[in-house]
Amino acid sequence: MRNRDGWWAALFLAPQVVGLLAFLVFPLGFAVVLAFMKWDGLGEKSWVGFDNFTAQLSDPAFGTAVWNTVKLAFLTVPFGLGLALLIAVALNHVKGKTFYRVVYFMPVVTSSVAVAVMWQIILAGGDYGVLNRTVQDWFGLTLPDWLEDPTWVIVAIAIVTIWSSLGLNVVIFLAGLQTIPPSLTEAARIDGAGPVRVFRSVTLPMISPTLFFSTVVAVISSFQAFDQIYVLVDPDHNDGARTIVYQVYDLGFKRFEFGMSSAAALILLALTLLVTLVQFGVQRRFVHYDS
Repeated sequence: MRNRDGWWAALFLAPQVVGLLAFLVFPLGFAVVLAFMKWDGLGEKSWVGFDNFTAQLSDPAFGTAVWNTVKLAFLTVPFGLGLALLIAVALNHVKGKTFYRVVYFMPVVTSSVAVAVMWQIILAGGDYGVLNRTVQDWFGLTLPDWLEDPTWVIVAIAIVTIWSSLGLNVVIFLAGLQTIPPSLTEAARIDGAGPVRVFRSVTLPMISPTLFFSTVVAVISSFQAFDQIYVLVDPDHNDGARTIVYQVYDLGFKRFEFGMSSAAALILLALTLLVTLVQFGVQRRFVHYDS
C-alpha cells in the first residue's frame, strides 16, 4: 500500500517537478556555465573564465545600470510602501472595504504595457504630455521633460511603479491590519494613548511581519524592473533609464553577447541575494512574531 501511494505521489508531483527542472533549474545552470564563456548564440562557445564578470564590473554602462536600479529601489520601496500603509490604515475602519480593494487592485491586474502607454501620454514632455500641458495652462509653470531628462526619468519610472503596485500593497496591509486584536488598541486608548502612539506602539509592531514581507518583495521587484521602462522610454538613448535587467536584455538580445548577458544576470542575482540576506539579518530587531 505504501509503495502504491508513493507511485501515485510521484505521478502527481511529476508535472511540477518537470516544469521546475525545465524552466528554472536547467536555465539557471546553463546561465551559470554560459557566464564563463563567449558565445553569440550561433557559433562555437569559448571558455573565457571570469573575463565576462570583470568586463561588466569595469563597464561604465553597467555601473550606470546598477546606480539607476539602486535609485529606483530607494524611491519605490519606502514611498510606495508608506503610501500603501497610510491608505490601508485609512480604509481599515470604513464600510465597503471590498469595493476599495477592487478599485485599488485594478492597476495590478492591468497589463504593464497598457499602464506604461497610459503614463507615457501623461508624462510626455512639451505640449504633448497631459500633466505638463495642464500645469502650464492652469498655473503657468513649466515642468521638466519627465521621459527625456536623464535627471527626472528615474523619478517618472518610480511614479509609474508606485502607482501600478499600490493596490497589491494596500490589500496585503489591509489583511495584516485586520489580524490585530481590537482589545490591544482599546487597551492602549484606555491608557491614554493617542492615534499616533497607538499606530507606533501597537499597529506597527503587530503588522511588522506583513511589512517585512512586502519590503522584501518590493525590493526584489524594483531590482527586476524592465517592462514598463522598456515601453516608457528608450534606455539606449537615455542612460538615466538603464537598469540592470535592461543591461542583461541589451547584451543578450541586441548585441548577442550571451556570455556577458549571463554574467550581468548572475551579478544581479548576487546583489538581490545579498540585499535579501541583509533584510533577513536585520528583521530580528523590528519584526515581532506571535511566538
